[in-house]
Amino acid sequence: MTSRKGRARRNSDCTAGGLRPALRAPHRPRREEGAEQAFVIGVLTSAADFARARAWGVSDAPDYDRYLADTAELLADALERFETVRARMFHPQDFEEFCVLHGLDPAEPAARDRYLVNPPLQTQLLAYQGEELAGDFVPRLVRARENGLTLCHADLLLDGALLGGAGRAEADEERARWVRAAHQRGSEVFRRMLVGAGAGVYELRLRVDAPGGRLTAAARVLQWEDGVVRINDEELELVCAVLCAGLALELPAVAVLHGSQGSAASCGEYLPAAWAWSSGGPDWAPAARPVRLDGVAAQPGYSLGTVC
Repeated sequence: MTSRKGRARRNSDCTAGGLRPALRAPHRPRREEGAEQAFVIGVLTSAADFARARAWGVSDAPDYDRYLADTAELLADALERFETVRARMFHPQDFEEFCVLHGLDPAEPAARDRYLVNPPLQTQLLAYQGEELAGDFVPRLVRARENGLTLCHADLLLDGALLGGAGRAEADEERARWVRAAHQRGSEVFRRMLVGAGAGVYELRLRVDAPGGRLTAAARVLQWEDGVVRINDEELELVCAVLCAGLALELPAVAVLHGSQGSAASCGEYLPAAWAWSSGGPDWAPAARPVRLDGVAAQPGYSLGTVC
């Protein structure tokens, strides 16, 4: 799924189908007339996870390949019946810990339903629009879990003001405005990086040294000659959130944008490119020296202040 730069729309969810990939699943709600409903499903993303979860009776499939085929059939049916279809990685260890915490029996479908719509895990949900399940979508579910954990970490650092949860963000409107302003600055930093790079195929890697562990984000970007940007919504959201946390708390940070600069309009000429920026306060600037981040070497980038 790709989109123009923009934030993914949030929907209220009702549990549908749980994890069981069978068309006879008993937990699918029917669509109510005049009301938007969401179908939510957990997907096992590896053969090892499938083997671990079989003890809970989550599937009648004899093997993981059959499980994926059954799940794809269930999702296709859901697309015809529901306004919104969303999925998240069903992580066996996360599920076991959730059941222990809430005193649930992992073999009960109700336990899986509660796990899927657990509010702190909503950041891991992806909209499904008919993608090939075993292709790019399953790896995206894995990344969405990792991204969701990072979002929760960033939100914790900002006292809940990032994701708009209850608590201090509501009690302290001034702090909420401060975080919103930092988020806008972070979004503008990312925009200027891309505008300065021009047309091409890139990957952004971002690291912020934060209390409790580093915040990291990565995003793959396709930028056309007319300035249209293609990026997965969940990757855009994570990059902006990590930039926001770093700017709001003035934490040490580094970013590398690398890839192939150019376009088909320029006779198919593509040039390797890698730029680096750093931040230790309220602003970002070209790195003071060459940077190596996650194995990618980059030279100091262009000044973001000169990019409109």
